[in-house]
Amino acid sequence: MNFLWFLIIGAIAGWLAGMVMKGRGFGLLGDLVVGILGAILGGWLFGAYFGGGLVGSLLVAFLGAVILLFLVSLIKKA
Repeated sequence: MNFLWFLIIGAIAGWLAGMVMKGRGFGLLGDLVVGILGAILGGWLFGAYFGGGLVGSLLVAFLGAVILLFLVSLIKKA
């Protein structure tokens, strides 16, 4: 069940990050994948700084997805 929540939170975070980073997203499906990968990145970067729970997990995943979208947009421009 935890893996399902991980996917749902990552998908929501990717969608939100795609909305915030307009022009840097990859469409709905791409943003969902980026959100899931961003959740992994955010957990690695910020996991110790934010508490658990739904809001903390969503915030960590969102921050990770925004960072990942930013990095990917830099690579796409190069």
